Amino acid sequence: MHIDLLKYMSDRIHEENGRNKEPGPVITISREYGCPSKIIAGRLGEELSRKMYIKGKETKWKYITKEIMAESARALEVDPEKIKYVFQYEQKSLMDNIVSAQFNKYYKSDKMIRNTVAKVIRNMAHEGHVIIVGRGGVAITHDIPRSLHIMLEAPMEWRILRIAENYKISQEDAKKAALEVDKKRKEFREFFQGKESDYTWFDLTFNCMTFTIEEIVHIILKAAEIRKLI
Repeated sequence: MHIDLLKYMSDRIHEENGRNKEPGPVITISREYGCPSKIIAGRLGEELSRKMYIKGKETKWKYITKEIMAESARALEVDPEKIKYVFQYEQKSLMDNIVSAQFNKYYKSDKMIRNTVAKVIRNMAHEGHVIIVGRGGVAITHDIPRSLHIMLEAPMEWRILRIAENYKISQEDAKKAALEVDKKRKEFREFFQGKESDYTWFDLTFNCMTFTIEEIVHIILKAAEIRKLI
């Protein structure tokens, strides 16, 4: 999927819903495996909402995660469990796809599922005041003017220690997991915009080994103010 198709999707969503407002604001957070993205997204949502309240606005920022899979499943008319593998960055084999297409009338291809996920994310981003972690968010929403795109990274050894501790596995297994998940996440982003596209680049990149969670949240808040997202 390239930028022309994303623009088409955006225009269609706008037409179908009769929206007149400017899309966004939206913040996306991508991460290397082992970086504390959910904690950062949660705290960021709280601080953004607090700043909105101080400015006399009731609008709350939401950290979107499970809602994406639930809404995608609803749009596809399937059980969320049937598409869960896509959210775990897995793909069906060619043979699995052929067999499923022949014997399952509710069969949905990987491409159809991923494109539906993109439409759901575009819709949520258009509504605005959302923080999207992963799911190819940077590629899917990069052309929205009122957006901010964050990347969380850290040295491999630091991430290995965190993963091993969090999941109670050996450092060797933690390294294998980190390499595998990082590769799958990168491929997932590139599915929507093409390999090494400018639309998979980020506005801010943080080293989670040297920045605390509080510092990262504080800097993102400042960037959001500068970009007039709040």
